[in-house]
Amino acid sequence: MAIAPDRNGTIRCRYCGQLNQTRAEGTGEARCGRCRLPLSDRPHKKFPELNKHEYVHPADSRALAALRAIPGIDSALKKFLAVTGESAIRVIFMASAVHVTPKQCPDLYAKLQVACTTLGVDLPELFVQQNPTVNAFTGGVERPVIVLHSSLIERLTDEEVLAVIAHEVGHIHAEHVLYLTAARLLEALANVALANAPIAKAATTILSGTMRAALLAWARRAELSCDRAALLVTQDPDVVGRTLMKLCGGTFASKVDYREFLNQARDFQKNYDEHMLDRFWADVISSGLTHPFPVWRVSEILRWVDSGEYKRLLNGANASIDA
Repeated sequence: MAIAPDRNGTIRCRYCGQLNQTRAEGTGEARCGRCRLPLSDRPHKKFPELNKHEYVHPADSRALAALRAIPGIDSALKKFLAVTGESAIRVIFMASAVHVTPKQCPDLYAKLQVACTTLGVDLPELFVQQNPTVNAFTGGVERPVIVLHSSLIERLTDEEVLAVIAHEVGHIHAEHVLYLTAARLLEALANVALANAPIAKAATTILSGTMRAALLAWARRAELSCDRAALLVTQDPDVVGRTLMKLCGGTFASKVDYREFLNQARDFQKNYDEHMLDRFWADVISSGLTHPFPVWRVSEILRWVDSGEYKRLLNGANASIDA
């Protein structure tokens, strides 16, 4: 999309508001000097009054209701986190990862600001950790922390990195952080090297098997809500779709036909809905995973867009355009 500078030869970034110098014959491929996102004449909607219930996935809501129905779950989780130590999370990353600030990795900091201002969330701390696993996560309770793995940033475009950051900010906006932190700690403690550690034994003592199973089942479904949050920030379903495609194909994704990948996602959803055996195996296999299948996540985003709910929210009374 061609961009039209003002008479001073500048264009304001629709995401972060930065004024950028650009030539009148710009092709639309120019990028903001601050957040590194594409410059465009299209408006970018903000949702300062967004209610989480307007976008939270029904599967997330049902699983969370089932989790909260377990007697003593909140007090048990808080006790568990007190034993494992929320402060340890911050110490670990301050000591072993790069702390993103306005002066350190400023484009990532700007993307964090974009995600937070779009969803109406206070800025958490952001870190980049050297890790070959393509992933990101949010932890903490009182003071949330977002961590991006270096391999993820190296593999994704700027728009896709924004989608990932927005997904993690979505966990904060949707008030997932208490339960999510406990779920991620349980997943870490399932590691063979930690299985016999005192902390792992404490988790078994404090949290019943029912609590642990319900918590991990909910955590997978919470990801579906945050994919929707990512879409509300990027405001382009293809950005979210391509991000998830790279989770499937890795470096091979550059050779994958994106439209065929979307067809694959629709086929998966159709078979899941219509064939009991497909649904059985998908549910059984995914029960051992920390996240839903990437193709499944794409199909759920497509379903949300096709339903018209995303468009209604994007054009609703709570959406505004920054001047």
